[in-house]
Amino acid sequence: MKKILFVITSHGVKGSSGSPTGYYLGEVSHPWKELKNAGYEIDFVSPKGGLSPVDGKDLDDPINKEFWENPIYQKKISHSFKPEEVNSKDYVAIFYAGGHGTMWDFPDSTLIGKKAAEIYESGGIVAAVCHGPSGLINLKLSNGKYLIEGKKVNGFTNEEEEAVKLTNIVPFLLEEKLKERGGIYKKSAPWKEHVEVDERLITGQNPQSAKKVGSEMVKLLAKIGN
Repeated sequence: MKKILFVITSHGVKGSSGSPTGYYLGEVSHPWKELKNAGYEIDFVSPKGGLSPVDGKDLDDPINKEFWENPIYQKKISHSFKPEEVNSKDYVAIFYAGGHGTMWDFPDSTLIGKKAAEIYESGGIVAAVCHGPSGLINLKLSNGKYLIEGKKVNGFTNEEEEAVKLTNIVPFLLEEKLKERGGIYKKSAPWKEHVEVDERLITGQNPQSAKKVGSEMVKLLAKIGN
């Protein structure tokens, strides 16, 4: 069975606000469902490894509930790999799940970024949703260029950050940073589904885009023969 690596945050506090955060459950469960149904196995890695904090734990969402109550995947996500335990050759794709916690620990998770670059340069896919693209802002390829440079990309927008009143809490605005790195930033109105596919890079704007990121990964993996 071919495998995909999901990256989840280890960070559990929204900066100076003190409010709890973590990975956003629906941004794990909905892509997981699409990929699992297509026959892929999912592993998890986080910057610190082990148990990660969870946000958006809405078990009224049937897909969230299915994921959360799956004993195999509950064990996997509760015992996420440390970056040094990951062999990039084992994976055909890497997916950065969102959640506000990512803004504090994804950008400087250089070893995960290195693994992502190896997967991409071996012909695999890099994907991310919502705040997950924070893991892409410092991701460089072996030629020294940023992965997102010159590619269409999206992620949580300035307007969405303002709507949740965290503009002055997050360490940077994701939209601005993606533009700074040379990404061709695309967006829709707040909370609208929006997914960009450019070569082997797939990005989604917000939680509403998570399922489609998963389905686009399935389509692209089939197209490239993985």
